[in-house]
Amino acid sequence: MKILVLNCGSSSVKYKLFNMDSHETLAQGVVEKLGLPGSFLKFTLPDGRKITLEHDLPEHTAAIEFILHILKDETYGCIRSFQEIDAIGHRVVHGAEAFSSSVEITSEVIGKMVECIDLAPLHNPPNLKGIRAMQALLPHTPQVGVFDTAFHQTMPDYAYMYGVPYSMYKNYGVRRYGFHGTSHRYVSARACEILGVPYREQRIITAHIGNGGSLTAIKNGESVDTSMGLTPVEGLLMGTRCGDIDAGALIYLMDKEGLDIKGLSDLINKQSGVWGLSGISSDMREIEAAVAEGNKRAILALEVYNYRIKKYIGAYAAALGGLDILIFTGGVGENQWSTREVVCSGMEFMGIRLDNEKNTGMRGEEKIISAPDSRVTVMVVPTDEEYMIASDTMEILSKK
Repeated sequence: MKILVLNCGSSSVKYKLFNMDSHETLAQGVVEKLGLPGSFLKFTLPDGRKITLEHDLPEHTAAIEFILHILKDETYGCIRSFQEIDAIGHRVVHGAEAFSSSVEITSEVIGKMVECIDLAPLHNPPNLKGIRAMQALLPHTPQVGVFDTAFHQTMPDYAYMYGVPYSMYKNYGVRRYGFHGTSHRYVSARACEILGVPYREQRIITAHIGNGGSLTAIKNGESVDTSMGLTPVEGLLMGTRCGDIDAGALIYLMDKEGLDIKGLSDLINKQSGVWGLSGISSDMREIEAAVAEGNKRAILALEVYNYRIKKYIGAYAAALGGLDILIFTGGVGENQWSTREVVCSGMEFMGIRLDNEKNTGMRGEEKIISAPDSRVTVMVVPTDEEYMIASDTMEILSKK
């Protein structure tokens, strides 16, 4: 079965084409600057060559049509006919309480996704555009939606409720939903597969950390708490998002800075985090370089970033009643060994002992990095959300 996975953003479309029978990635790439001058498709060929093609791509249907054209192209393509594409899997950011698992897309499902737009106004509309574009371009090909929030629907109410009037939850759905669920689900299951231990009997913390980041506490295969909330702003310090902050501080800043709702949203989503503290960059590689040069604000930003991760690990170990496996993933989690070292230092009291020799310099590979006598197994597991989406798509459609 060949499955095309799409991840549609407001100005980008990422894609991967999988042959699920042979577990091969046949094609992958991304359209960038969608709807802007100079839009282009960048993709990687099976031999590793990277190709960039500029093309006028004013909206999502045009972008996806161009992707399909390249997939069938004589020079760059890997299929002869669109009929070879058996299904399409879509990443959908917000499913609210309507979706606790991946589902085949129907008109009813689309209707419920539309109802979730208020909760994810930047993400769900482009996700829907991708679905509608595929309905127009390949109308007879089944589609499946895989929701970032679905994995966290197992959280108990005492973990997801906020301390605001209950009517705010009933009327507007204000509660913690969490995100990165597909990644947390993939790496936790993959870690247990590597270790040869039963997934449904483990206490796991997954740290998906990068420009965006979240931690999840997983008990017996189910998410019981996660650091992101109603939106992806809550929780860890991120590249440009502030993470946890006193709500009263936001009211204070609105008054002092004369901010309206959009201004406040820009402040907490785009001007804060590592970028806001350091004044240098939201890219952790640039922050590390500045730290090496002794830049005090870069040092502060990195210390806050690492401290938030450590604090959540301690909190979630308490929520789980102990810890068996700690997993690092995401751009920073997979590649920034110094953050893994700092986060795990001083955690011996709860059974975490890192093997510094295994950890130092290790980037982007599946590896156990804890010491042999560590009671908690610490691992790096590169995430593969697209494969998880393809796997869900195949499983759902195989039951029809």
